Amino acid sequence: MKEKSNTIPFHKFMGFPAFVGLQAMLLLIIAPFVPFTPEAMGKGLLVWSAFQAWAMYFMGGCTIKMAIKTMVGYIGGIIASVILIELGGLFGSLNTSAVAWGGVVAVSFVAFLIIPADRVPAINFLPSYFIGSGAYFAIITYVQAPVTVGAYSWYFQVAVPLLVSAVLGLVFGWATVTFKLWFDAKLAKG
Repeated sequence: MKEKSNTIPFHKFMGFPAFVGLQAMLLLIIAPFVPFTPEAMGKGLLVWSAFQAWAMYFMGGCTIKMAIKTMVGYIGGIIASVILIELGGLFGSLNTSAVAWGGVVAVSFVAFLIIPADRVPAINFLPSYFIGSGAYFAIITYVQAPVTVGAYSWYFQVAVPLLVSAVLGLVFGWATVTFKLWFDAKLAKG
């Protein structure tokens, strides 16, 4: 069976990829102004986390409801990461030269806490917990813990820019979908 070809000429479609390219360029221009983490910015991690959130908007089905669930998941992932760091330190005496058993125990405990969120409709978008936690760990790797202020301000110092970049990514995802719907309707009218 022959596949039906797209009736819109390719050159007319190019406005949409151009829009997405401009969005990506704008995101790279905005990213250096996200607060608090110059070390992570130097590694491009806030841009990376914004692009992840942008993709999460699509993965969640392109709705505001799922964008909110994504943010809840990012916050949950950050909280899970902080618990992992604290428990890993608390159970550090279990570590051996071959295995960081403190981290193993901490991960098991935190996974046990997160997975039941799947049963709660308001917070059940589990991929966002894992993406949020992974992005948090990536960024915190580059932000030196303060010596005098304490760990909690350090955790906050990393969480705020990650959440700002996630919101940026979700807004860019929403703008992409909104533009695409408008653009497709305009092309369909001829």
